[in-house]
Amino acid sequence: MERKKILDEGLLEKYLLDELNDSDRTIVERAIISDEVLKKQFSELEADFEKMALENAIVPPTHVKNSIKEQLEPAIVKRLSNTPLLVAASIGALFFFSSIWMYTQWQNTKNEFESLQSQTTDLKERLNILEENYVLTNTRLKTIDGKNTVPLLLKGNELSPNSRAIAYVNHKKKMVVVNSEGLPKLPKDKTYQMWSDVDGEMIDMGVLKSSEELITLKYIDKAESLNITIEPTGGNDHPTVENLISYVIL
Repeated sequence: MERKKILDEGLLEKYLLDELNDSDRTIVERAIISDEVLKKQFSELEADFEKMALENAIVPPTHVKNSIKEQLEPAIVKRLSNTPLLVAASIGALFFFSSIWMYTQWQNTKNEFESLQSQTTDLKERLNILEENYVLTNTRLKTIDGKNTVPLLLKGNELSPNSRAIAYVNHKKKMVVVNSEGLPKLPKDKTYQMWSDVDGEMIDMGVLKSSEELITLKYIDKAESLNITIEPTGGNDHPTVENLISYVIL
């Protein structure tokens, strides 16, 4: 089994918590023995786990210990000389109650460890999302800054005089990126949609969200103009011409 798979799936933690089946346990044990990196990480993990257990150790309340003592001491003193079995039973009782507290300590430590593991996984997922967003945004910015990119301002008409949007068109890369932050917010049941006019036919390019700074839309060859309309949420398969709020000639 590869080191990456063992680390990504948290098999070292599961091995430490005894949550693996016999087959996986054997595989992980062999990997720890043969792989110095895994061996070192497992040792560190084991040390952290022991430290966590000590820091979160649960001490039995005083009244519980005193109660056990009061119940056992008279019988032990009275029959200590001629009843060895009672002594053994008393020791067994003490061991039983100690075991209960040790088990409770183990469960609390295990739950805390699992919670920490879950938080670590969540953090990794967030970092992955941030990295993906960074790559996407960086690509869009390169398109905007390219020497072959043409910025086009789409001003609102009388239906929406305060509307502003900028379309960055790169015919060489066949890309269209739109900054739609200048479009007023719409009701939840409405959305902005952009269309390309090709020989009198309006072709859908995609919907626009006024909350997003840069949106990549479909590039349409031989487009004569770009047009923005207000459509039902989710977009429309044909433009509502009476709701045209802006256009620009290419």
